[in-house]
Amino acid sequence: MDDQQPELPDDVALLWGRRPESRRGRKPSLTLADLTEAAVRLADAEGLAAVSMARVAAELDASPMALYRYVASKDELLLLMSDAALEEPPATPLAGEWRERVAAWAREVLAAIRRHPWYRDIPISGPPAGPRNLAWLDRGLSAFAGLDIDEEDKVLVYLGVLPLIHGQVRLSIDLAAGFAEDPAAFGERYATALEVLVDPARMPHLARAVAAGVFAPGGQPDTEADADADAYDGFQAEFEFALGCYLDGVERYLAQRPATRPESGC
Repeated sequence: MDDQQPELPDDVALLWGRRPESRRGRKPSLTLADLTEAAVRLADAEGLAAVSMARVAAELDASPMALYRYVASKDELLLLMSDAALEEPPATPLAGEWRERVAAWAREVLAAIRRHPWYRDIPISGPPAGPRNLAWLDRGLSAFAGLDIDEEDKVLVYLGVLPLIHGQVRLSIDLAAGFAEDPAAFGERYATALEVLVDPARMPHLARAVAAGVFAPGGQPDTEADADADAYDGFQAEFEFALGCYLDGVERYLAQRPATRPESGC
């Protein structure tokens, strides 16, 4: 019997530190962790666009060519950053019934991504494979511990939450930044523009929402800090609403599901 483990894909081996290092040249003085941490610091300070092999090398007081002993390209560096940005999940187990656990996990992931806003700019080109991504996947699946559903259903429910999280990341970060720069664009000025532009004959449903004052500002914040908090709280409330609706649907599915899950899933 051949007990040899299957060979890992090159990108996965990189994420787990299992790719053989180049033996060419002098003994390496850096580590993959050094490169990743420097790149993350740079992205936190200046955004993802600032990350280049030359800038990361300067952060490490090394030559750009020295970095290629560890990563073959900037894309590989971004791959390492995408795993490092999530940080380690909390050690404390999720508490409450399954809905509370799923919601708590979703908020934790959202908070982790918000700490590194550039994370949303890294393309998602495949399933989670890095150590931290898999640790967060394991934590998400732990929300269903003790629930009488099969493993495939657990993964399907988990996958259904991800678009809500990533959509909320973009909404909360991008729109909150726009709000901080020009709060009026989200308040009275926007409501007035809608009153002028929305023709009830062409857009009757939107016109009714405008007439009902849905887009009218609820009063101006007293300080810039209050403005940021109001913007975030508003977006967070929308996320909680969407998450609650999704979990309502999952709960109904679980209550009505047949003994064998249909091929179409939820």
